Amino acid sequence: MLRREALEKAYDLDLDLYCVAPNAQPPVCKIMDYEKHRFEAQKKAKEAKKNQKVTEVKPLRLSPVIDTHDFDTKLKQATKWLETQKKVKIDMRFRGRLITRQEVGMKIMEEFIDALKEVGNVEKKPALEGRIMSCVIAPKKK
Repeated sequence: MLRREALEKAYDLDLDLYCVAPNAQPPVCKIMDYEKHRFEAQKKAKEAKKNQKVTEVKPLRLSPVIDTHDFDTKLKQATKWLETQKKVKIDMRFRGRLITRQEVGMKIMEEFIDALKEVGNVEKKPALEGRIMSCVIAPKKK
């Protein structure tokens, strides 16, 4: 009898019966204004999205046989990205027989990382995954 009276009262107040846990035994329901509940949930989600910060990762590809001018150009580009608070992912692709010269690629990668010490920190150390050696450098905190 109490349930029927509650439902009639909710109907008179123009409220909805909202099922909170439909799989529970017995199912759990709430009497509420569903439109107001949905509006507040959307407002909360929008506020959370506004406060979240998305970090962009910029890719950069090196080669084990890179020349000094190309190295400096890529270094300048990576420095610019790190100064604008973007992460840099450095990939080094070993093509053909170059896979046998991994130590040369590691040396170039270490030189690149050392040159970026002032503006960035290594987030992921250089590691070989198949034929590609990669690492991620994050900008230093201001």
